[in-house]
Amino acid sequence: MQGLVKRKWFIWLTKYWFLFPITGFILLTAGVFFGYGEHSYIAVHDNMDLFLAQYQMLKNTGSFWKHGVDVPFLGGISRDNLPSELSLYSMLYMIFPTYTAYVLGIIGKIILGMFSFRLLAKELYPDQYKTYRPIIYMVGFAYGILWFFPAFGFAFASIPLCVYVLIKIYRQQGRWWYLALFAYPLVSYFSYHGIFILGYLVIAILWISIRDRKIAKSLIAALFVLAAGYVVCEYRLFGQMLLSEEVTIRSTMVNPSLTIGEAAAEAADVWKNGIFHADGVHGKVVLPICLVYFAVQNLCYLFKKQWKRIFHDPFNFVMLFLIFNSVIYGLYDFEPLRSLVETLIPPLQGWQFNRTVFFNPFLWYCALFLILIRLYDSGIVMLWVANIIICLAVLVVILTPTRYNDLYATCSNQLRGFEINEYNYEQFYAVNLFEQIKEDIGYDGEWSVAYGMHPAVLEYNDIATLDGYLGFYSQQYKEEFRKIIAPALERVEASRIYYDDWGARVYLYSGTDESVVSSAKTVYATDRTLYIDAEAFKALGGTYIFSRIEVSNTEELGLVQLGTYTAEDGSCAVYVYEAL
Repeated sequence: MQGLVKRKWFIWLTKYWFLFPITGFILLTAGVFFGYGEHSYIAVHDNMDLFLAQYQMLKNTGSFWKHGVDVPFLGGISRDNLPSELSLYSMLYMIFPTYTAYVLGIIGKIILGMFSFRLLAKELYPDQYKTYRPIIYMVGFAYGILWFFPAFGFAFASIPLCVYVLIKIYRQQGRWWYLALFAYPLVSYFSYHGIFILGYLVIAILWISIRDRKIAKSLIAALFVLAAGYVVCEYRLFGQMLLSEEVTIRSTMVNPSLTIGEAAAEAADVWKNGIFHADGVHGKVVLPICLVYFAVQNLCYLFKKQWKRIFHDPFNFVMLFLIFNSVIYGLYDFEPLRSLVETLIPPLQGWQFNRTVFFNPFLWYCALFLILIRLYDSGIVMLWVANIIICLAVLVVILTPTRYNDLYATCSNQLRGFEINEYNYEQFYAVNLFEQIKEDIGYDGEWSVAYGMHPAVLEYNDIATLDGYLGFYSQQYKEEFRKIIAPALERVEASRIYYDDWGARVYLYSGTDESVVSSAKTVYATDRTLYIDAEAFKALGGTYIFSRIEVSNTEELGLVQLGTYTAEDGSCAVYVYEAL
């Protein structure tokens, strides 16, 4: 009897062994981030300096659901310029404290990516699902743990879910799937994925209609349902894009202008290495396996005189799709093509249609999945060998210090055993320090700016800012703020180009260094002179300057120093100035 029980346990472990590494990693992730709490090391770039501060600002002002109101940064802009409340990711921040919501977003992204992949694989291979189950879960797990752009992690992770729902609709498996598709934008984002999904769907409709020799009516209906879902969930974005007559900074952004050869090189690079917002970490394991398999499989087709199969192989289609997305990325910087698109479709001026590359991580792991199940079916690779391969891919994802690999950053920094220069979450926002500052100066909502630190720090701490970081705001305000920083821009050409040709970071600039904005404990500044037009600052309503650099020309600017404040752990000193 005991032997029978042991045998059953052995069989169960053989079938479901993958649950242990998956569950273990999720528990490890939760344990690290909740264990270290706000002493965790979270990526700053396009994260703590952007979305986390915006979500906290919406929480501070109670503006998640409000309409017709301005939020206190960039001199006061419409709430509609910030993330929609009809988003599962945004809802986390409505319900939980900002740090907790961020961690839940990471864990939710892992689970969403894994189960989305599992749903799609089971739909495509229902008869072989039990056989492929370990491979399905582990490849889905590898995809789910990729360290995508955190604010849109759900959008990346849910791509296979969208494909799954569309297949259900195409196969006409019930009208309820249209409702599921309508709700899909709750976990997606139009500018990053939605507009491309709709474009890919149009291509699929044309191709399937030609192949089947009848119009793909179900997919045409799906196209309109999905579009309607995006309009409803992101009604603020559509209102700003289509109904507002305000001229935005998108109209003056200057993009790189590459030759066709340079664009091709850029396409090859992003195909091979990806980009940090959508880092598939595929170069070390997934890409070499795909290239070897691609060469061997297609040579076999040729040797067996089965060349037609080259054009019907789904794996080849996935590889072609990867190349297509990468080529579009490169061609975006080829000015003649970009200008043509913006001329034909004026609302797309400044819109980055090279975000097709955001779909490549999903495609790389689809390609790996196809290879593993084919090798297993052919008997060339045993199941345990396939599992070892995917486990290697998983380890590469976990142990590669990509920009948004917060788990790696937290563990490595906490285990160093000595003080490091980098800020953790708590030190970056310094909530206790700014509470003390606001109390001492009697802060009451006056417009302020940051120098030597990201304005997001002030926004997070409920301080109204004239500066800020946003990729979509009034061109007029950009020009008004430029008057404040003109003395600095005139001295540093790189800063002038950065602001005039882009302008999303509305910051105070140094007149001697390309940047003094620091996300670390050390601030490097060769000159303590603050190069601003003080009159322009006051004309825009500015009162306070919160600086990490002690300003040497306060009398010249008509500033009075109110105090110097230092964090309890000594990680940050802030000099506070008031304009007279």
